[in-house]
Amino acid sequence: MYALIPCSAEKKLKPVGEWNEAKLLMKNNHVEHWLNGVKVVEYEWGSDDIKKLIAASKFAKMPKFMTNAKGRIDLQDHGDEVSFRNIKIRVLK
Repeated sequence: MYALIPCSAEKKLKPVGEWNEAKLLMKNNHVEHWLNGVKVVEYEWGSDDIKKLIAASKFAKMPKFMTNAKGRIDLQDHGDEVSFRNIKIRVLK
């Protein structure tokens, strides 16, 4: 979503060689992206605002982009070496 919504200026990245911690929360249609304990992006899934951002973006050519609230996740590397660990997906009650 960072390609659509600028992330908070409060975003704090850890130095190279240290692990960043990301958390994505979705309750009903409200989505929050957290990075190292700081909320960096939030939006409403399926909202008109998000649909407009998608239509004006590189994702407009991807007809299934953000059409399913359930399914697979996508991890990106943007061509650089990247590592992931401790990925957990769970339903919170």
